[in-house]
Amino acid sequence: MTELVALDFFTVPTVGLKVLFVLIALAHERRTVVYFNVTEHPTAQWTAQQLVEAFPWDTAPKYLLRDRDAVYGTCFQRRAAHLGINQVLTAPRSPWQNAYAERMIGSIRRECLDHVIVFSEGHLRRVLARYFQYYHRWRTHLSLAMDCPEPRPVLPPDRGSVVAVPEVGGLHHHYERVAA
Repeated sequence: MTELVALDFFTVPTVGLKVLFVLIALAHERRTVVYFNVTEHPTAQWTAQQLVEAFPWDTAPKYLLRDRDAVYGTCFQRRAAHLGINQVLTAPRSPWQNAYAERMIGSIRRECLDHVIVFSEGHLRRVLARYFQYYHRWRTHLSLAMDCPEPRPVLPPDRGSVVAVPEVGGLHHHYERVAA
């Protein structure tokens, strides 16, 4: 699990009836979104460049789980091989074989994008960046023993009263203890 990253795309419609494609790279070990980007026209060259940007220098994972989409063309495959990444392909029309990425995409949709009208590519990037900050620091996961992808200390009751702090433009909240 420590050396496995899943890669997947999903689409988001805009108010102007454009369709934007979002690429996410999800590290399996702590369910951390290590990289994301948005484009209107994904190509094999663009996706290959995103792989380099997601894993600069010597940070590339040993294994990359992905589907058989045409956007992972020859250019992408050569770039992955050059980075020393072994690609693990899911069977055709088998999204359950990339379950963590599919679950993450479902969470993004249910917890964020179903409540937001996306205006542009830049707007979508800002919304997703704020959501991922919330997701990494505050959203608990049952599979992580009710911890967040970035572990945090649990404060005892004697630290003060509980205060709600808005996140993602008020769409979500996290709760902290503050001294009176």
